[in-house]
Amino acid sequence: MKQNLKFISTAAALVFLSACTTINIDHVRLKDTAELKKGDAMVVLGRHQTAEIQTEASLVSCIGGRLARGTGEVRIIPESEFVDSFYPWFEARTAPLHPKKLRKVLDQPLVAEKIKALNIRYFVWVEGSTERTNSAGSMTCSVGPGGGGCFGFGTWEDTSDYETTIWDLETFTEVGRVSTEAVGTSYMPAFVIPIPLLAQVEGDACQGMGNQLVRFFSKDDTALKTSP
Repeated sequence: MKQNLKFISTAAALVFLSACTTINIDHVRLKDTAELKKGDAMVVLGRHQTAEIQTEASLVSCIGGRLARGTGEVRIIPESEFVDSFYPWFEARTAPLHPKKLRKVLDQPLVAEKIKALNIRYFVWVEGSTERTNSAGSMTCSVGPGGGGCFGFGTWEDTSDYETTIWDLETFTEVGRVSTEAVGTSYMPAFVIPIPLLAQVEGDACQGMGNQLVRFFSKDDTALKTSP
């Protein structure tokens, strides 16, 4: 009986806990200005070269949406639309890994014409992933004549580690990068019914990185580090 009461007290306390996320953002500007003009377009692409490097399409789309809302003068071209239009030049195994490699891709007349027609000025590459890094606790579920339920609780930690690099198509150089690490703890207390309290790690990483990228393209921003 004492054990049950102790468990009930623990479960009740956990219900009132909220999942939390800690975010660290680092950024560097490799060029003094990142000019944007009305009518310019930008592409946000994820890295998918290997099984270990599989940036989530949902995160890429989220960052693109944040840039679209924060930089009103720029059109953001969706990743899937861009990759399909330029097949096979930006598929997982053929996508350029450095700005100078992109110059070679644009040596193809048809590719260069499409880029010019779309008025693409910047490429934003996103690399990284979200992984489960730690878990603890247990849960037992059972069904009987009088009904069923789950008892116990568990916690787990997710870590998002991403880096974006920004390429300028006018100079074929990298002009900046933003890296984000987000660590979130989720809880799953269960007293008959499991109640998930989930840390929105990927969403928080998108928000932090997206906001910083918007600042990167802001003419009035002076807070970013400038590389000599």
